[in-house]
Amino acid sequence: MTQLKPTLEVTVSNAAAMETELAAAVEAVRQAALAERRCGILITRHGAGKYTVGLSEDVPFGLTWERDAG
Repeated sequence: MTQLKPTLEVTVSNAAAMETELAAAVEAVRQAALAERRCGILITRHGAGKYTVGLSEDVPFGLTWERDAG
């Protein structure tokens, strides 16, 4: 999958922080997606408490997909 800028890294230590931090990252990236109107948002889990949130040409505009890279 192709990820574009902006891509944000999110590192959390508990489930409550995960919800809050990922929601904030998705909202920030959503603004860029709305400006470009050609990419969706991809949330990737890289390991325990480690995520990236970014635009992806592989995700249709208006959608958010999740994947586990582990």
